[in-house]
Amino acid sequence: MKDIMGLMKQAQAMQAKMADLQAELDNVIVEGQSGGGMVKVTMSAKGAMKSVSIDDALFKPEEREIVEDLIVAAAEDARRKGEEAAAEKMKAVTAGLPLPPGMKLPF
Repeated sequence: MKDIMGLMKQAQAMQAKMADLQAELDNVIVEGQSGGGMVKVTMSAKGAMKSVSIDDALFKPEEREIVEDLIVAAAEDARRKGEEAAAEKMKAVTAGLPLPPGMKLPF
């Protein structure tokens, strides 16, 4: 029974750490780029877009579709970086817990 109580305490501690981590991820800012840095998107690690920056050289009417595609690519780059930042922080939270390989948190 001692093992189960110890595991329950670890789970409660991890739950508190997870709540703190979720709040912290709102403050982690990542920047995605595309088009050699001509389009930049800034997002929180939770995926909230904060800003978009487009180089003046891209403002040609005949290149509108290119700019739109570059914005999507930059947003995807920022989203991926946010997921990586969240995964790194999650490793610190779950360190030492006997979790099965490949188990993703939060559930």
